[in-house]
Amino acid sequence: GIPLLLAGTAVISAISLLAIPGRWLPVDSTTSSIVLLVGMAVGIDYSLFYLRRTREERAAGRSTTEALRIAAHTSGRAIVVSGLTVMIALAGLFLTGIDVFTGVAIGTILVVGVAVLGSLTFLPAILSMLGPWTDRGRIPFLGRRRTAARESKFFGALARAVVRRPLAWGGVAAIVLLALAAPALRLNLEDPGIHSLPPDVPVVHSLADISQAFPGGPVPAEVVVTSSGGADLGGKQVTRAIAALHGQVAGTHGAIREPISSAMFGHDQVLVVSVPLAGSGTDTTSNNALMTLRDHALPATLGKVPGISYAVTGLTAGNHDFDAQLAKTVPWVFVFVLGLAFLLLMASFRSVYIPALSIGLNLLSVGAAYGLMVLIFQDGHLEGPLGFTAYGGITAWLPLFMFVLLFGLSMDYHVFILSRIRELRLGGASARQAITGGIASSAGVVTSAAAIMVAVFSIFATLSLIEFKMFGVAMAAAVLIDATIVRGVLLPAGLALLGDRVWPQRKQAAHRDADQVLTAR
Repeated sequence: GIPLLLAGTAVISAISLLAIPGRWLPVDSTTSSIVLLVGMAVGIDYSLFYLRRTREERAAGRSTTEALRIAAHTSGRAIVVSGLTVMIALAGLFLTGIDVFTGVAIGTILVVGVAVLGSLTFLPAILSMLGPWTDRGRIPFLGRRRTAARESKFFGALARAVVRRPLAWGGVAAIVLLALAAPALRLNLEDPGIHSLPPDVPVVHSLADISQAFPGGPVPAEVVVTSSGGADLGGKQVTRAIAALHGQVAGTHGAIREPISSAMFGHDQVLVVSVPLAGSGTDTTSNNALMTLRDHALPATLGKVPGISYAVTGLTAGNHDFDAQLAKTVPWVFVFVLGLAFLLLMASFRSVYIPALSIGLNLLSVGAAYGLMVLIFQDGHLEGPLGFTAYGGITAWLPLFMFVLLFGLSMDYHVFILSRIRELRLGGASARQAITGGIASSAGVVTSAAAIMVAVFSIFATLSLIEFKMFGVAMAAAVLIDATIVRGVLLPAGLALLGDRVWPQRKQAAHRDADQVLTAR
């Protein structure tokens, strides 16, 4: 109950605090949904990390006060590093310049910050108040085993096997993930349009029939014309320009279609010209027709009328411009997130190898998730079991959002495990002993946290909209891959291959870190 209590209060606090920036910045209902998802994930993770370490120290014979002091210096430090890494990843969404991403970034950074603050203040306070009572009310047999803070026999044995032959185990695991990631090279970003809706709903069939019979009709391009120099929008020049636009239809070879209509709004201050386009409204044909309208038809007609300005909007234009903005900013988001995460992890672990290895493994798991998403949703595998109709593409905003979210959430596991391994190494254990001991001792809590997140994301796969199905299946698969193959095989294999080069060689730094843990003890 304690993890749910911390996560729930973090979500409630963050949503309440969103009312302040929401007065000036774009925050909508989508933001609240994502805040709930991220807040529950990180809140439960941080609580489990802290609670596990406290129980481990109490099981070693220390008092509750001593156990909490040690947990603050170890798990508390890992929570701070992890929280900062998650917030850095989510802050990358600001660089897109897209309103919905800006709102999501504000909300998720708030909830992660509140969760970190609660883990460092509220959580140790309530654990201190409850003392041994935190182990009461457990499930028989299962609860007894979980509260004993024992090492995982399975992951301990797996880690020992991996460090004995790291190249073989790591090579096989890397090949498997690269094979899963290979289909991502065929990733086609396209808005689902009508395919976003469940195919078995009667009104969807009707809408599909209308779109097929009258392409571009239900969702035409809207040319919004305004007077910028005192021109009369109902005058002869504008009327002749619209007539000339009708004449452009034949020359566009079907890209622009009839009927073209116009209407006045706002006391004749705004003229809206509706222009049907070829295609479904979201496919390549519609995008090419939009370029024909913007680059040729309109400059040759309305563009020659002095004193007016115009802009093209509508479904096709909105999706095209959204995709273009994403394509322009995505490289900067990747550079920002990866660069700052590298610097933060390097400063935290005093090593360039750990951030390089962590980032590489995270990118590998994200790539595998992308590949599975292409295989399932773009290529149409598992259409029947998941209840969707493939349309040959992936929703444009999903890969970027998945990257920042997965990068942040998966760092929870990596920072917690690496912090445990680092502590054992500084305590005098050999590199291999530290790797196997750190993975075995952290396996229980990491597995529990991952299972919770996989269950939550799997719920999205049962929803009707295809975007939610893509998000749920890909995120659940990525978390599962990260918590098993990456954490159980690739991470110990990479650390074993790097050996003592992973950890700082300066004796002064090592003694200082060891002294901090010993002082806490």
